[in-house]
Amino acid sequence: MRIVKDAESRREEILDAAERLFAAKGFDDTSTGDILDAVGIARGTLYYHFSSKEEILDGVIQRITNQLTQAAGAIVRQRELPVLERLTKAILALNVDSRLGEEIMEQVHRPQNALMHQKMQAALLAGIHPILTELVEEGIRQGLFRTRYPESAVEMTLLYANTAFDTLNAAGLTLEQRDAKIAGFIYNLERMMGMAEGSLREAILAIFRKGRAD
Repeated sequence: MRIVKDAESRREEILDAAERLFAAKGFDDTSTGDILDAVGIARGTLYYHFSSKEEILDGVIQRITNQLTQAAGAIVRQRELPVLERLTKAILALNVDSRLGEEIMEQVHRPQNALMHQKMQAALLAGIHPILTELVEEGIRQGLFRTRYPESAVEMTLLYANTAFDTLNAAGLTLEQRDAKIAGFIYNLERMMGMAEGSLREAILAIFRKGRAD
């Protein structure tokens, strides 16, 4: 008997298969035929849900980033915790910790998958920006941060950190160069947020320590 699935279930099934294939083979080396075979559907069914392989990629990336930003947002809303503790935990929540997710991220950072990398960065930045802005605004009300432009401060911080630290471990820096780069980032972030020197040190270093341990 032929099983007819509802549209949302079928869409998720396609994304599941595409995510596995992109992780195993890379985006460029995965064909729509590969996805069809993995799901066991006709081409017309695939194109009912997605107009192209690029649109499937968008769906995979959006799903991953939604999961990450939802986790970060849940932490930010735990207002019984101090602001800086939530800042650290929210950023750490953006790390992909599933095996499949790690494989996708490994593919994302390969030169041949520059499109995946660009799309992932844009989606993640768009999702996390309002969440961290909300946290900074709460910190301003508490007198922890002193900036007139919290939204811009968060945007500049994210854009710089995303560019400077995205591949920090693979940049060929010595340990001293790496530590100096991190120290400079913390120093300038404290200036931008109107905080005393050393105020953000532990909160930010905890993020980099986790990255180094991984």
